Amino acid sequence: MSPPIHSRRAFLRGVGVSMALPWLESVPSWADDVPDVVASAGPPTRLAVLFSGNGFHSREWWARGGGEAMELGGVLRPLEDLREKLVFVRGLYNEEALKGNIHSSQTGNLLSGAPLASGGEIRSGTSLDQVVARHSAGQTKVPSLVLGCEKSNPSVHKNYSMLYSSHISWSSPTTPTPLELYPALAFDRLFRDEPRAGERSVLDSVLADARDLRGSIAASDRLKLDEYLDSVREVESRIDRAGRRGELQGWRPNLEEPDVPRPADGIPQDIGEHMRLMADILVLAFRTDTTRVCSLKLNNDHSSLRFPNLGVDYMIHHLLSHTDSDDWLKVNRFFLDQVAYLARRLDAVREGDRTLLDNSVILFCSSMLTGNHDATQLPVILLGGGGGKLPGGRVLDYRDAPNRKMCSLYLSMLDLFGIHLPGFGDSAERLPGFSG
Repeated sequence: MSPPIHSRRAFLRGVGVSMALPWLESVPSWADDVPDVVASAGPPTRLAVLFSGNGFHSREWWARGGGEAMELGGVLRPLEDLREKLVFVRGLYNEEALKGNIHSSQTGNLLSGAPLASGGEIRSGTSLDQVVARHSAGQTKVPSLVLGCEKSNPSVHKNYSMLYSSHISWSSPTTPTPLELYPALAFDRLFRDEPRAGERSVLDSVLADARDLRGSIAASDRLKLDEYLDSVREVESRIDRAGRRGELQGWRPNLEEPDVPRPADGIPQDIGEHMRLMADILVLAFRTDTTRVCSLKLNNDHSSLRFPNLGVDYMIHHLLSHTDSDDWLKVNRFFLDQVAYLARRLDAVREGDRTLLDNSVILFCSSMLTGNHDATQLPVILLGGGGGKLPGGRVLDYRDAPNRKMCSLYLSMLDLFGIHLPGFGDSAERLPGFSG
């Protein structure tokens, strides 16, 4: 059944589409509950959240200065060429994460700030990425892509479920968002199902609604409706022809089909290859507008990964994090290499006057500052311009500020996506100076 028509300025609706119609005399005037339809002429803003567990080298996670002159500590050295698109955030923390003082209790609410249930029970909070995904629901084929490079751990450790250590994305307080570990299956989810909403004509998306409306209006209005729909079809055809000639009018994805082959089945033996494949799939998802929200968990908190590719195969990640050794710094840089790889791939894609990185926000963080479980402040960096709303080349230091809540950062970030909430998690205020 067609949705009710709320005013003479009627709307046709389909999957991810609301299209305003001209004034129709025979459409009755209902209440003034008219939907707020905004057609975006520019590219959307995308969100990528990257995570690595167990924190970083205690003396090498730092940044100072700004712009081209920004200096980066040893961990962040792989991002030197991206300094002007980087925001280093210092001093924020999640108060609830301090209660358990163990890996799982510091990770399960990283993106929500919610209280965690203990005793093996599962209860956290809906995460930042899923709030953004719900806001863009229906506009892309996949609401969000949730990727990982280490399997979930279902055990219990010191009275907290290790599922908290294995998932940063939560669809609801009791539901960690399903995690995809296999590059080939992640690729299939993007490209082997129904066509994306963006691949369908706007008119094709609303034809059922148009047929219902046509049967309920006067003959004079039917003529007006037909003329209007014909004009929309003609504009669509012109845009399509212009796109084939490289003369895009308005925004549309610059890639319609994958430009890389499907990854091999299974999980790559090389952890570096695994992470790069997942980063490539994230870039493909954003370029084709198959999704606008993606999280990539490079490893678990309390991780068991080893790094033979780095010549560091004598100790698992979790134990290595307690050493502050040269090998620990080497592993830290390896994770930042993956962040830099993703950012450079996004920055190489032009979208009008900006790049795909400029039209995105990458949040990279961990559940603790150092491997000794220090969560009194969290390591946080942002890359990308947030659609022109997030200036880079800055250090934001909140260590002495009255508001040090991570959820204040999330409220500020949500504004970049047009999501203006009165509060999120344990915060009802934005971070001062965040948007420049």
